[in-house]
Amino acid sequence: MENLPNCPQCKSEYVYSDGSVLICPECSLEFQPEDAAEKVYKDVNGVVLTDGDTVIVTQTLKVKGASSDIKKGTKVKNIRLVEPEDGVHDISCKIPGFGSMMLKTSVVKKA
Repeated sequence: MENLPNCPQCKSEYVYSDGSVLICPECSLEFQPEDAAEKVYKDVNGVVLTDGDTVIVTQTLKVKGASSDIKKGTKVKNIRLVEPEDGVHDISCKIPGFGSMMLKTSVVKKA
């Protein structure tokens, strides 16, 4: 029997193959085998990031609607890695003085 991945949406183990597409009978999701692969998040230096890491901002970032910028060297604690809704920002965090923000992995390095 094939070793098929769990459904990426509902994590069901009852996935079956229909030609080149995998189908989940519980949530009706159709996906490609490569879509089920665990995404690896890396910082600007290529170091793998995980939930709860502390990172440092590597460049000054302008914040739309704010009176000041996020300065280079700002330490951000307890990040959460998320699937980007906009396709770009994949870190959810709280930055002191700014509150909740979304950042790109390409502008941070692991502390």
